[in-house]
Amino acid sequence: MMWYFLLSDAFTFSGFLIAYGALRFSMPSWPVPDFVFSTFPGGFHHKPLLFVTLMTFILLASSFTMVRAVQEGHRENRMGVVKWMIWTIIGGAAFLGCQAWEWNTLMGKEHMTIRVNPFGKHMVAGTYVEGDGHEIKEGTSFKDGASYMIHKHDGEWKPLKFKVDEGPEAGKVKEQSFGPKAFGALFFFITGFHGFHVLTGVIFLLIICVNSFTGLYAARRNGYEMVEKIGLYWHFVDLVWVFVFLLFYLL
Repeated sequence: MMWYFLLSDAFTFSGFLIAYGALRFSMPSWPVPDFVFSTFPGGFHHKPLLFVTLMTFILLASSFTMVRAVQEGHRENRMGVVKWMIWTIIGGAAFLGCQAWEWNTLMGKEHMTIRVNPFGKHMVAGTYVEGDGHEIKEGTSFKDGASYMIHKHDGEWKPLKFKVDEGPEAGKVKEQSFGPKAFGALFFFITGFHGFHVLTGVIFLLIICVNSFTGLYAARRNGYEMVEKIGLYWHFVDLVWVFVFLLFYLL
């Protein structure tokens, strides 16, 4: 039954990730991951992908400890199973804590929600203006008297900086695109759906760990089969995160 469940869940995640990939590569104004995910606990900024790399390492390390727990189960080493499952639980809980911090930072400091996307590529006459070779100017006001341009960056409000293009339309910001709203909605939904799977796994790991400690499985034939089943689930969750990491944080 576990394999059927994992197969159906794999199809579900595949559908979500394919939909995200289709939207991401069809919209040129999609946010740049290095800019969106650049904060680190302790007030550090401009550390692209450092925090999510730490999250990924923690989750993959918990997969290793789960392998060790299954190995000890095959040896019917009760305390060995308990020890390595505790480490796996700690890894899963640490990952969830990191994800909670990331969500809190994006929503509380960057004001990113399922309907608001403050990140995006700045466009001038349809050209991505974050590239090199253009002079940086402060965006104070438009020539036609429009309101001042301000941008929330690193927790402070600052004048928006843009690049001056060449040609007849030089210096005029033609389009200020902050990316489609779908980015925030898809990010919170897919990472939240994965986080729910991690939370479910941690709960079952805790239950099976307690049962192992009390000797419930030792008295049964193939009693530690439950440890192996939860191990399959945990490895699946880790594998899914690799694809989430690739699509959301690297591409």
